Amino acid sequence: MQSDNHQAAPAAPDADKKAAEKPRFDRKSWQKGKQLFQFLRPYRWHFVLGLLFLAIGRSVFMVLPMAAGELINIVEGKPHYEGIGLSEVGWLLIGVLVVQGISSYLRVWLFTQISEGGLAAIRKELYKRLITQRIEYLEQHRIGELTSRSAGDVQQLQDTISITLAEFIRQIIVLIVGLCIIVFTAPRLTLLMLLVFPVVIVIALVFGRYIRRLSKERQDELAKTNVILEETLQGIAVVKAFGNEQHEVNRYNKALDYVMQISMRFARLRGLFIVFIITVLFGAMFFVLWSGAGMVQEGLMRSGDLVTFITITAVVGGAIASLGDFYTQILRAIGASERIMEILQQPTELQIPSPVAAVPLPKGDILLQNVHFRYPARKEMEVLAGLSFRVKAGQKVAFVGASGAGKSTIVQLLLRFYSITEGRIEIAGKDIYEYPLEHIRQSVALVPQDIMLFGGTIRENIHYGNLQASEEQIQQAAEQANAWEFISSFPEGLNTLVGERGVKLSGGQRQRIAIARAILKNPDILLLDEATSALDAESEQVVQEALDRLMQGRTAIIIAHRLATIKQADCIYVLQQGEIIEQGTHSELIEREGGVYRQLATLQSTQKQTV
Repeated sequence: MQSDNHQAAPAAPDADKKAAEKPRFDRKSWQKGKQLFQFLRPYRWHFVLGLLFLAIGRSVFMVLPMAAGELINIVEGKPHYEGIGLSEVGWLLIGVLVVQGISSYLRVWLFTQISEGGLAAIRKELYKRLITQRIEYLEQHRIGELTSRSAGDVQQLQDTISITLAEFIRQIIVLIVGLCIIVFTAPRLTLLMLLVFPVVIVIALVFGRYIRRLSKERQDELAKTNVILEETLQGIAVVKAFGNEQHEVNRYNKALDYVMQISMRFARLRGLFIVFIITVLFGAMFFVLWSGAGMVQEGLMRSGDLVTFITITAVVGGAIASLGDFYTQILRAIGASERIMEILQQPTELQIPSPVAAVPLPKGDILLQNVHFRYPARKEMEVLAGLSFRVKAGQKVAFVGASGAGKSTIVQLLLRFYSITEGRIEIAGKDIYEYPLEHIRQSVALVPQDIMLFGGTIRENIHYGNLQASEEQIQQAAEQANAWEFISSFPEGLNTLVGERGVKLSGGQRQRIAIARAILKNPDILLLDEATSALDAESEQVVQEALDRLMQGRTAIIIAHRLATIKQADCIYVLQQGEIIEQGTHSELIEREGGVYRQLATLQSTQKQTV
């Protein structure tokens, strides 16, 4: 339902900035992120065992290059250990592969249990928090942003737990074990490598940082050219109507020229980086290998040890290169966990499961006394200015007025979508805020102008009004809503799919489904918010008959644009800028000289005759 005087506030301006910020690890982000561990606590022993199998599998894997080097030593007759031959090394390799396979399988199985179980718990809690948030919170955030948090951020967290974290730890193990092996196998060559490679790596990191920065800048500017292309094609009628084709071509060309300038800078830097890799990095590698070959020639090192050194150095180098990316992904996951925790820490308007049973409110009058209200997102504008009125139990009261007068706001306040700024609202002599929220919404049914149907069957949409209703009650509700005739004409009947938001049904059919849903709920208080304003004359008549049937014996508050639909109301209030300026029955108001209601009736009558 949309208020007639309120639009959803734009997303918080910090939202986009947060998304664009570079992920970082600090005490604050860690404190927020670690709160998600409560969802992983049931799987803590899975995590410990997973790490154990990870360490075993990776440590055992590092035996392979050592065994390969020892094979060469054995062939040359210079084994490290007497009595160890080719067959023994072969059996060792088979054992290593078996242990590696078993540990890898168990590690994947355990980490998957952690990620799937823990993240399912997070998703459940996140959905529960979102669906129980106050309306004002949901209006102040883009639906896409909230969906991203509940889908994209959780998925990123899942990928990190199941894959990235394990790979990060595995590469650290490779780094530590690999360095220990090469120090033990070839200490002099390792020292030479440690003197050469850190300098080369630092230079490579500096190059890489500038290249990534230029690459991102190029992508950003290229995205801007795509925006120009999309805008002009979408608004091509406007472009052609104003004869601005040349202007748009110039604008697009200018943007592409700037992309080309950045691309050339990017290409020059990449070229220098390639030269650096070929000359310096590979040069350093060949220098270390050349030194190792010289040591083998001088008898200071076995040939197999050089092979082991080269192999493990390559593995360690790969581990070092991947650590940066894995670390960045972990930081992004911490950022995602922060955004998830922001939702999980938001106070909700009710609890699930509810601590109280939802029971109908006691029957009685509805009283608004000196009610003032401002929407949280527009506090500078007072929507209701000291509004006071009483609706007696069983009465049908209507509110009319121009858009922005505050009509739909009354409906939202009675449903407690918002809290009043000042004043008092009573139901049956008791403050509305003293009732549990579940009791309020159990006793009230809303039929809005813009009907929202879920994309399932007609039966499911009617059943939504009372989830305990029987099949017979569903059919009776459809009959009372004048909906059974068109429902039974469908081949699938109640099993007919309505499509997304009910697009497969006409406006009148959707309206009658909504009325059937309200009938099934059997509320004591009925709120009709422009329930027939969007219908044609024929549909309006059928729907109005269903509404009249629905209102029998119930307290009804009707927000109306078409005055013809409220002639039988017990009292009609005319609102203007949040205040009641006229009240009375239809016949009383229509006879009032110079009255606003009479002017509205005359205007609508004239428009109808013109049509």
